[in-house]
Amino acid sequence: QVQLVESGGGLVQPGGSLRLSCAASGIMLGINVFGWYRQAPGEQRELVASISLSSGGTITYVDPVKGRFTISKDKDKNTVYLQMNSLKPEDTAVYYCNAKGRFLKNQFDYWGQGTQVTVSS
Repeated sequence: QVQLVESGGGLVQPGGSLRLSCAASGIMLGINVFGWYRQAPGEQRELVASISLSSGGTITYVDPVKGRFTISKDKDKNTVYLQMNSLKPEDTAVYYCNAKGRFLKNQFDYWGQGTQVTVSS
């Protein structure tokens, strides 16, 4: 199994910045995509950004965060980051780290516990 632990959330003023970290541990065999999701109260969980762990390193962002958020990875530290700049009140949510992949015919889907991001208004 893969264990994911998020950190870096907190309270920030509009226009401020936060850097979220997702530390992964366990058996990583078959994992090929990491993603950051967020869920606001009363709302559905949505994908914010994703990054492929393959050689191509494909990165995607949802439109509302393009130009403000940056997803990255550090192989040596086995960690995925989400740098959030120019934060808006609409960004307030619980942010979750997710890992997906497959090996042979088995599909894998892991989640972290979440970290709260609050942008004051």
